[in-house]
Amino acid sequence: MKQLRTIELARAKILVRAPNWIGDAVMCLPALYELRRALPEAELVLVARPWVLELFPAEELRCRTVPYDTRGPHRGLGGRWRIAAELRQEKFHAAILFQNAFDAALLAAMAGIPIRAGYARHGRRLLLTHPVRVPRRGEIPRHESHYYLELLRRLGLIERYSEVGEILLPLSGSSRAAARARLEEALAPRLAQPLHGKLLVGISPGATFGTAKRWPAERFAQLALRLSGELGAVPIFFGSSQEAPLVESLLPHAGSAAVSLAGTTSLSEFMRLVPGCDLYVVNDTGTMHVAAALGVPTFAIFGPTDEQATRPLGPRVRLAVGSAFCRPCLLRHCPIDHRCMTSVSVEEVFESAWSFLQQSQTERLAWQENYAR
Repeated sequence: MKQLRTIELARAKILVRAPNWIGDAVMCLPALYELRRALPEAELVLVARPWVLELFPAEELRCRTVPYDTRGPHRGLGGRWRIAAELRQEKFHAAILFQNAFDAALLAAMAGIPIRAGYARHGRRLLLTHPVRVPRRGEIPRHESHYYLELLRRLGLIERYSEVGEILLPLSGSSRAAARARLEEALAPRLAQPLHGKLLVGISPGATFGTAKRWPAERFAQLALRLSGELGAVPIFFGSSQEAPLVESLLPHAGSAAVSLAGTTSLSEFMRLVPGCDLYVVNDTGTMHVAAALGVPTFAIFGPTDEQATRPLGPRVRLAVGSAFCRPCLLRHCPIDHRCMTSVSVEEVFESAWSFLQQSQTERLAWQENYAR
């Protein structure tokens, strides 16, 4: 395997292709920071799908961002030629592909980038000048954040890396108090009465990858009823426009205190609002990584996927993990009876979430007292 030399790329112009999925993009952040530290004077240009570009702190990474929009101007073969021509004009020296797809390597080749480095997956080895063997199980720490760091190590851009314990995103809008104020303002038209310091619990019942990752919708409704009835909390349902019908179907069964912001917020707006929540309960989906990286107490429910590989990282994360002989199957849709997710009860989630919420509130009060001294 050919390695890259940092001396060759020290002042190079480098295209960096980011992953397409929100969760993968967050898990790639440690590698992006390491790349910037390894090449402090290089010009980095981050190419990504529009829906993940909002995640990347361009100022901290000191990079420029370019959207690759296959639903808009870059749709179809003509759109791919268009963005390839645009990138060719940039005269990049190298491309580092954190995104695994064949398309990422093809686009870099079409753009005439002389050095193209990435994992040799999905039949793209011949399109890469620096193909990297995919790590075998047990060769690197299990969490997927190390998969991206290992690419840099095998390319010779970094010598080593530490095990990732936490991933952080900068808090948009200066403070958690400001996020709380923004969230209360967004909720005001939907509430009959002011919040008056009530607990705000965000809930995301959807999962972009597929239905196999979804805890049953009726259980989210039952959880919302218990949160409002027993804790006086306000359950706030989040979701994309595609997930809005799911939320609307369960909302009538979630109690009068529950409100929905599903389909009304972009990812950047979600990032400005969710830090105002006291707790965020979510399926295994991309926004769990976003919330955890913003420091929100995040309670995630896992079923068909490997929680050790893709869990959100950080001290303010708790999990409920389903039990079934067939997990982790990694399937989009369960071919049998969804037993891994139905094995997680409402009682288990409520009790664990309530305990976690109490702990988080205690830690927050202690921090505020210490900060005031």
